[in-house]
Amino acid sequence: MRITHFDRKLGEMKLHLETLEDLWHLERVLRKGDKVESRTMRSVRFGDGKEEKKPVRIVLEVESVEFAEFANRLRVGGKIVSGSPEEFIQMGRYHTFDLEPGSKLKVVKNWKNYEVKRIEKAVEQSKRPLVRIIVMDENDATTAILRGYGVSYGPTLSCSGSKREGNYEEKVRQYYGEVASYIHGHPENFIVAGPGFAKDGLKDFIKEKYPDLMERVAFESCSTSERSGVNELLKRGVVAKIMGEAQLEEEEKLIEEFITHLHKEDGLAAYGIEEIKTAIDGRAIKKLLVLDESLRKDERVEEVTEKAEKMKAELIFFSAQSDAGHKLKGFGGIAALLRFRIN
Repeated sequence: MRITHFDRKLGEMKLHLETLEDLWHLERVLRKGDKVESRTMRSVRFGDGKEEKKPVRIVLEVESVEFAEFANRLRVGGKIVSGSPEEFIQMGRYHTFDLEPGSKLKVVKNWKNYEVKRIEKAVEQSKRPLVRIIVMDENDATTAILRGYGVSYGPTLSCSGSKREGNYEEKVRQYYGEVASYIHGHPENFIVAGPGFAKDGLKDFIKEKYPDLMERVAFESCSTSERSGVNELLKRGVVAKIMGEAQLEEEEKLIEEFITHLHKEDGLAAYGIEEIKTAIDGRAIKKLLVLDESLRKDERVEEVTEKAEKMKAELIFFSAQSDAGHKLKGFGGIAALLRFRIN
């Protein structure tokens, strides 16, 4: 994502969307009543009844926002409040922008500080390469891609051989070849991990067949080749250690720290609107953990988030699509790590 213009007084921010993650970050900050301006195509009916698609520039007053991950687009719907050319614009009619990587737009709204920081963070994240993960054993390899909003899982690659068969070694090399081809076919950095010797066999195979790939593949250990193996790597901080800081790892570590304090009953964790309000009044909040969808759907969450920010608390926004986000949702979508006990 790139910010090409920002006027805080007028609330105008012009953005150039570059990645799928940019669409997700934008969805998190758009609210009902915001105005979004972009170029689009609109059907126009002429006197003879014939319809034609014409390029127009439209300003919508936002009523709905939907991130469609698998369609690679963000749908922003609302009423047309202005646009040009005027002869092709029907004021008050509904229209939907289908934003995708490459789209340019202008957002006009009352920007909250944490919303601006989120966009700035998206700009910074867009400079980093995405990370793909493979957790494998001698039978199966689970593939995943680590995105800013969560983990997306790809195909599972399997070994068709059996140790009871005479051509087992040949089948294993075919299996390694499929995994290596998957890595070769994607430009991102990879982490390959597993519980046994399969990852080591793959490492030797890549050194032999695709030595250039070794520069962007790191090998680690984990206890399973299933999806839980990916979560294990995130919790252990492997991605951060190898590839740099990752938002999902931060979420996992913070929610685990929060739950640990709850189990200890040491008074250094709070959750729910009322407890958070009490902690804010006592200036006790060190870190506020906020589920992004709760922030948009619950005005009380937005109110306490703004108060916590004014009290210099560190705000961490959790993706509703991540495992850590699902855990936070179970605590009402908002929780805090405290500097000191408040009761």
